[in-house]
Amino acid sequence: MSFSQHHNFCKDLFNYSRRKSSESNIGNTPMGASNSIRIQSMTNTDTNDIEASVKQAIRMIESGAEYVRLTTQGTKEAENLKFIKEELVKRGYKTPLVADIHFNPKAAAIAAKYVDKVRINPGNFVDKRADFKNNEYGDVKYQEDLEKIREKFIPLLRICKEHNTALRIGTNHGSLSDRIMSRYGDTPRGMVEATLEFLRICKEQNFTDVAISIKSSNTVMMVKTVRLLVCEMEKENMQFPLHLGVTEAGEGEDGRIKSAVGTGALLNDGIGDTVRISLTEDPEIESPVGKKLVDYVLTKENHKAILPVTNTGVDLINFYKRSTLLVNDIGSAKVPVVLSDLSHERYLTADLPEKAGYVQDENSLEWEKGKLAADYIYVSGYDPVFTDYPGDLGIIVDQECWELADQYTDKAYPLFQTEEFLHDNLTAFTCDIHFVECSYEDLSDGFIEKVKTNDKIVLICKSEHQNAFAEQRAFTLKLIASKCKTPVVFKRKFTDSNLEDLHLKSACDLGSLFFDGLANGICIANEGNLPQNEVLSTEFGILQAARVRTTKTEFVSCPGCGRTLFQLQNVVAKVKKEFSHLTHLKIGIMGCIVNGPGEMGDVDYGYVGAGPGKVSLYKGHELLIKNISSDTAIEELKQIIKENGDWIDDNIN
Repeated sequence: MSFSQHHNFCKDLFNYSRRKSSESNIGNTPMGASNSIRIQSMTNTDTNDIEASVKQAIRMIESGAEYVRLTTQGTKEAENLKFIKEELVKRGYKTPLVADIHFNPKAAAIAAKYVDKVRINPGNFVDKRADFKNNEYGDVKYQEDLEKIREKFIPLLRICKEHNTALRIGTNHGSLSDRIMSRYGDTPRGMVEATLEFLRICKEQNFTDVAISIKSSNTVMMVKTVRLLVCEMEKENMQFPLHLGVTEAGEGEDGRIKSAVGTGALLNDGIGDTVRISLTEDPEIESPVGKKLVDYVLTKENHKAILPVTNTGVDLINFYKRSTLLVNDIGSAKVPVVLSDLSHERYLTADLPEKAGYVQDENSLEWEKGKLAADYIYVSGYDPVFTDYPGDLGIIVDQECWELADQYTDKAYPLFQTEEFLHDNLTAFTCDIHFVECSYEDLSDGFIEKVKTNDKIVLICKSEHQNAFAEQRAFTLKLIASKCKTPVVFKRKFTDSNLEDLHLKSACDLGSLFFDGLANGICIANEGNLPQNEVLSTEFGILQAARVRTTKTEFVSCPGCGRTLFQLQNVVAKVKKEFSHLTHLKIGIMGCIVNGPGEMGDVDYGYVGAGPGKVSLYKGHELLIKNISSDTAIEELKQIIKENGDWIDDNIN
């Protein structure tokens, strides 16, 4: 099956076009169809505190939120939504409000009378959330539970119809039911089926004001699942609009890169009608980030056409891993390499390795490789100073400089431009790697055939196309179609002086090339006014968010909501300070139990709010310590990690 045949959710994935969804009426701000991609966020106030909720909603609206979601744990909170909405309208704000429901169909029924949309979670609307004890479900019991869903769900649809209230079917990776887990496991197929069970009832009842979300803190899982859902909906003639977001993305650089890798991959595919960036920061910060990401993707509209690539056999839903040669340490099963472009440096100085992530010992003056140290640097020229550079740092120079550079280091490698490569005899270059910088337009039959005859080649694919992501994906797929197994490093140039802009753009464009198995290395060249170490950190952050190379502790933290029973941002800061040197671990910090236990399956250890001043600690899905004081929870978590043999002393501190 060809790439374009398998991905029929938009016209052509090499030429940006947005998926045609149906329209859902949500207050005065409809979603889907030809409407703009909506931006939304969620309050983290207690919904019982009406004034605080109103004030925060106003800050969110004024920062760009087109929908405002509020925690609705129970019937009391559901009733309070009426007063929150009335007060917002009184103050001149008519932005649609959304009730966030978990575990409580009664609260959903009440909220549907007052707000513009109700979010329910298939994993806990009727079903009991999975306890991970591998409960067996025979066909009879499975069907009985499906009937229970109908009994609870159809009355809610009737109330929504009566009050012109929309519905969001919001499936979370961390809250699948035992019933779904018993048949499908913790898989994309399970999340998709949990969603379709509810969508089929909506379709049967002719209820069309629906939006769908499928979220995970795992970007690969999230993207794969949404792609699968879209294809399955197409089969069943459903075009409901989609809400995108990476749940528990975290904060700061990590949160932005992770969100842009996952959400950006789907936006690039033309999928998505509304976006929420889930950051462990103040809610009003989220919408500007989401708007910036969406606006960047939309700059690709009406771009110069990229010729389609067909009959490649690539299946991005089931994740095709491109098979490549191993050239030195690049390609095959090796983790993607990081190439730092330092060609803008006017002089080749002795401290250049520091900009590539190396640290020099004050006493011995020996270079030590930092956690975020580049594998290769590109410096274009040569200098005897190479003699003092780290012995394991690859140095790429323009091909005319290689012979001189090779006198000073055995880690010097030539870089050829396309015409040089086509017309030069490379046999004189006796090093292990021949780098060739080229673009999609350079992939003539003659070029590809010459590449295939040289097992030392690594291609550096550059693109300045308006839709560079699509052109670089087409580049790799053309190599696949030509049975060329040469490794590829993807290079992008940016001109950003705002770090957030660089995070969002580069992660959006480069992230899915890695988790789709199409890339062997990354190179970001930024001509804006940003320190090189920030550019380097961005490269490593993209690889980590795409789950192809781990270089730092991954903290999975939720954005907080009205259910959160402690100062989440403060706790996240403390946990990071204590555990950031454990780069081999994933640690979750969750405000409450709604997603906490389920998401713990994707992390190694978890810190989950259990009540006022109380915390429960997990190892994976396993609850180890329940309802302990938050004052001692971090120390107790440290002890658990030590007892399980996962602790490493922090040499820096």
